[in-house]
Amino acid sequence: MRIGTLAQATGLSRDTLRFYERQGLLTPRRRANGYRDYPAEAVEWLGYIRTAQRLGFSLQEITANLHEVERAADPDAYLQELLRDKVRVIEARIEELQALRQVLQARLEDACPLRG
Repeated sequence: MRIGTLAQATGLSRDTLRFYERQGLLTPRRRANGYRDYPAEAVEWLGYIRTAQRLGFSLQEITANLHEVERAADPDAYLQELLRDKVRVIEARIEELQALRQVLQARLEDACPLRG
């Protein structure tokens, strides 16, 4: 399928699809006339990418793990471990933010909140 058809099927812009291609997340074939030709599976794959982004994974993380997922003996188990790791990162960040909130709240009681 051509890039315009893929863009319409996924709701992504052509520029986004080209960006994903440059990042190695999407690999079209080239027709004899030079046009990109995407397999039908690209629609589902792009759905996975968008879901991963909504779950907090950056494109850099998705790209870095792409080949590992493809090579994993059990891709579902590998993805579950990635999700567990993401939960741990989020929990650590929540703890950091809660500590920061406590510091900020304590500073609100100071006459000059920005002093040492």
